[in-house]
Amino acid sequence: MRQMRMHRLMIAPAMVIALGAHAAAQDWPARPITLVVPFAAGGGVDVSARIQAQRMGELLGQSVVVENVAAAAGMVGGARVAKAAPDGYTLLIGNTGTHAFNQSLYKKPLYNAVTEFEPVGLVS
Repeated sequence: MRQMRMHRLMIAPAMVIALGAHAAAQDWPARPITLVVPFAAGGGVDVSARIQAQRMGELLGQSVVVENVAAAAGMVGGARVAKAAPDGYTLLIGNTGTHAFNQSLYKKPLYNAVTEFEPVGLVS
């Protein structure tokens, strides 16, 4: 019985490593990434996004396209990303307005910031 338990303890880490290698083998990004800015071009968030997109493109070896989708205090851009395929090729650069204020100020926000997004990074 003890030998069987030890055997299982040795197999489990090997399986985790094998599965991790498979996940790491995926070619991402294989196509350009879209970084959606839910505000008008030329504002602070847009300028920051363009600087970050350039550096991301250099680090990832793939183009990062900034797309401004400005309307309704950022909700239209957020909704576009929320409806996009969850494949990592459409990202949103949001702020407290898009993820907190809009959710509590509007009766029917176009998306649920808590359930429809996954954080990727923090920028400032």
